[in-house]
Order: sequence, then structure tokens, then C-alpha cells
Amino acid sequence: QVQLVESGGGLVQPGGSLRLSCAASGSISSIHAMAWYRQIPGKQRELVATITSGGTTNYADSVKGRFTISRDNAKNTVYLQMNSLKPEDTAVYYCNAGVVSTAYRYLDLWGQGTLVTVSS
Repeated sequence: QVQLVESGGGLVQPGGSLRLSCAASGSISSIHAMAWYRQIPGKQRELVATITSGGTTNYADSVKGRFTISRDNAKNTVYLQMNSLKPEDTAVYYCNAGVVSTAYRYLDLWGQGTLVTVSS
């Protein structure tokens, strides 16, 4: 079974920083693009940042210059470094990855979500 497990959410004051991690585990052959999304209750899930297997990144305008997505291919892990956090960044953050299993099945996987709360 292949799965994504997230960690790193929590409560932080405005202007503070947090780092989210998402590790893929199981029978993995390769991982394609990885991404972070976020969702505020009652609203649609929105794309925050993406990173290709080659390291090309893309960001939502709302987080450009504040958030950085990175990945460690040896650890099958994607990170989201969040700086200068604002109350409007409060949301449940989800990681997403395109994973090819050792049985050569393509899997579009989601993490369980981790809550980030930005509040004084």
C-alpha cells in the first residue's frame, strides 16, 4: 500500500514560520509531480504550490515570495516552508503526489491533511 503522511502543522502567530512535510511510503517505483493544496472550511480546495520531479516549482500568487516548496527524492518527501504567515493562510493543508507503484500502477495520492492556524 502506498500512502502519503503529512506532519508539521500547528498554531503560529502572524509573521511566524512553519514547515510542513509529506512523506510517501510503500511500494514506490517513482514519484512525478508533488504539490500542496489548502482548504478553508466551506471553500474549495486551492492549489498552493507544485514541484516537478526535476525541481521546477510554481506558486499561487497569494503565497509567492513567502512559501517555498522543495523535495528530497531520496526520501520521497516534499516540504512546504511557510514564512511571513498571515491569518488568511489558516487552512487545512494537503499534499498530493503522482506515484507509480512497483506494480506500475499510476496513483493520484492525497495526504490526510494537517491544520495550520495563524492567530495571535
